[in-house]
Amino acid sequence: MTKAELVAAVAEKAGLKRAQAERAVTAVLDTVREAMARGEEVRVPGFGTFAVRERSARKGRNPQTGEEIVIPGGRVVAFRAGKSLKEAVVAASG
Repeated sequence: MTKAELVAAVAEKAGLKRAQAERAVTAVLDTVREAMARGEEVRVPGFGTFAVRERSARKGRNPQTGEEIVIPGGRVVAFRAGKSLKEAVVAASG
């Protein structure tokens, strides 16, 4: 599903005009992005939790030369699905 398809679905389900739904979807995504940039978790009960995790540096290999390299650590985005979302996905898969 693309953002445009998401906007159309939100507009239909909420009874909004497409422009209103576009602003609402954009506002939600921007708010999640800003909170995560500050290192905060975003919890949506029944849907899931967006979190920022710290990844430590690790060793790897250059696939072309086989040379060992150090892959730097940093912050990564993580998503943990909520119970209702997991159940909906399992039920839809048959």
